[in-house]
Amino acid sequence: MKTIKLILAIGIMLMMCPSTVKTQVSNEKAGNEDKTLSPYFFVKSDDSSIDQLPLKATSAEVNISGIIADIKIVQVYENKGKKPLEAIYVFPASTRAAVYAMTMKIGDRVLVAKIQEREQARKDYEEAKQQGKSTSLLEEDRPNVFKMNVGNIMPGDTIRIELRYTELLIPENGIYEFVYPTVVGPRYSNKDSETASSNDKWVSNPYTHQGEAPLYTFDIKTKIEGGVPVKDVVCNTHKVNVKFESKSCAVVNLDKSEEYGGNRDYILKYRLKDNKIQSGIILYSKGGEKYFLAMIQPPERPSIDEIPPREYIFVMDVSGSMSGYPLETSKKVLKDLVNNLRPIDKFNLMLFAGNNLVLSDKSMPATAENLKKAIDMIENQSGGGGTEILPALQRALALEKSEGYSRTFVIATDGYVDVEKDVFDLIKKNLSNANFFAFGIGTSVNRYIIEGMAHIGMGEPFIVTKENEAKAAAEKFRKYVQSPVLTDIKINFGNFSVYDVEPISVPDVFAERPVMIYGKWKGDASGTIQLTGKNGSGNYTCSINVGDAKPSEENIALKYIWVRQKIRELGDYKKLGETDEIKKEITELGLKYNLLTEYTSFIAIDSLVRNKGGKQTTVKQPLPMPEGVSDNAIGDESKATGSGYGRGGGVNKSYGSGKAKYTSKPQGNYSATAPMVVKEEVIGQDSVFAEVMPEYAGGEKA
Repeated sequence: MKTIKLILAIGIMLMMCPSTVKTQVSNEKAGNEDKTLSPYFFVKSDDSSIDQLPLKATSAEVNISGIIADIKIVQVYENKGKKPLEAIYVFPASTRAAVYAMTMKIGDRVLVAKIQEREQARKDYEEAKQQGKSTSLLEEDRPNVFKMNVGNIMPGDTIRIELRYTELLIPENGIYEFVYPTVVGPRYSNKDSETASSNDKWVSNPYTHQGEAPLYTFDIKTKIEGGVPVKDVVCNTHKVNVKFESKSCAVVNLDKSEEYGGNRDYILKYRLKDNKIQSGIILYSKGGEKYFLAMIQPPERPSIDEIPPREYIFVMDVSGSMSGYPLETSKKVLKDLVNNLRPIDKFNLMLFAGNNLVLSDKSMPATAENLKKAIDMIENQSGGGGTEILPALQRALALEKSEGYSRTFVIATDGYVDVEKDVFDLIKKNLSNANFFAFGIGTSVNRYIIEGMAHIGMGEPFIVTKENEAKAAAEKFRKYVQSPVLTDIKINFGNFSVYDVEPISVPDVFAERPVMIYGKWKGDASGTIQLTGKNGSGNYTCSINVGDAKPSEENIALKYIWVRQKIRELGDYKKLGETDEIKKEITELGLKYNLLTEYTSFIAIDSLVRNKGGKQTTVKQPLPMPEGVSDNAIGDESKATGSGYGRGGGVNKSYGSGKAKYTSKPQGNYSATAPMVVKEEVIGQDSVFAEVMPEYAGGEKA
């Protein structure tokens, strides 16, 4: 009887509270949804015994000599709590960085890290951590994204990690540029968190809110030794103090007011006397292998009056991370490009976020009416939703080509995705008789994908960090696409006996910057290297006398630069896990040259057991939202879950990568991601854009 009464009572409650029941069922359903890898907002715990912010400071010392930069990064971790910690910190680096050393300092003890195969290093790290030994592990998750794990940081500990890397500075139009990335922007991912590879799991990382200062301090000191007088030292990203120790040596210190300036890339530019970039060669010879780097300056760009008609496909990212300043900057770039098309040109425009939309099913003449349609379409974007870049590019690359036109793809994005190699693979397989130019928009863009798309697409990358740079970037692009500086390039090494040369073939040169040839040599350093090619004025030839250079031990960075370039060509721009042979070759190169790679990691283990039992709390160091990027880059905080919620992550699939049927339309704008009332279930692939912009949908849904 009691059981019957209870059932009746529950039945009455269900009839009286249908909304409550519906919510409970909905939440249960949501909880069963697959979670995607997603960044999430950092929420500070009330547990004062745990130091949730163990990274206290990052700094860099940069020494630039000629065209080679050597950088020391210092990360300081402190545990001010009462419990042992494991700290995880995701941080960026240059796409050209060759990381060749790591040390860990605990008090007076200095531990030199060793290079190991990635899986073995991870295994050794976990064992040392469980044994209670202080240990650190450095892994590469992308060529420009590294992850540091520091285990068994005891209460009161200060642990100092030092990394060393080198990279090449390639001048353009007489301007040298050094870029020090400071923060990894939040990446959009639609990969399942349960089945994602270890290389992808870093995407799920905490971030602070837009406008909040970083939770750790930042400092950088740069010394430039040019060999000839240095001039016009400028840093437009940070306030700096420049001091000249001599005419050819400048020291640049970060101003004290920038102590929390680690939320945007540090970009330093300078010139040398007379803006001259001399062709030449540098050599390194010690031990069994000898290395060379030849730098050959191309001719100045000739003026060209007659340019053949071109077809431009503009691809514009309007996702959540582009909301605000990045999108407004992107609008300026694209409007400038569109408005300056010639009547003989053709063009098309694609917008993408969680879905995509093209202006027309095929490219249109650049008439005043068509240009106005494109400008209106660009102007009415506000930014929001996921970043489904692959479907967008698939559709753009499949568009019918206009016969008799030279085709150029132009994409504007911050690159906050984790499918870089899939994008490179797609471009490589589908791009035919066209160039691909990429505009990275923002203060801390994903340079890996921006540079990679241009590299694979035989074009050029552009980085626009401020709105006032938009016009100059558009003008620079127009100058590039008019005509390459040099084509049909061939290198003849004559009697200079070389091998393992990179690149194997030199692509067309669009920019007025030197052609860089890396390799090894044997025998005597003698002979002549000759470059031949064609420019607007006809045939071009440039020669370098190898005997003019002498091997120097100071050029040891050449071996790291050579192997980094080799790995770059082998793996950076090829789809992940393409062949076992490539994985094996990259692994062997990393082990032989003591270099961090996708398959090799640095590990340091203390011999002392400092935390018996190995019990510790793992904390992920929160990253600052890059300057100018809004909270829309992550998503709706109110729907955050314990594992993190991001763009297209968690259960809010209609907001991100999923596609839902809309029951009402936004009013007053064409934004693809304006707030909408949606049904609870995902029921198809109806295009956001087709719903909101029927006049531009062309009857075709994405």
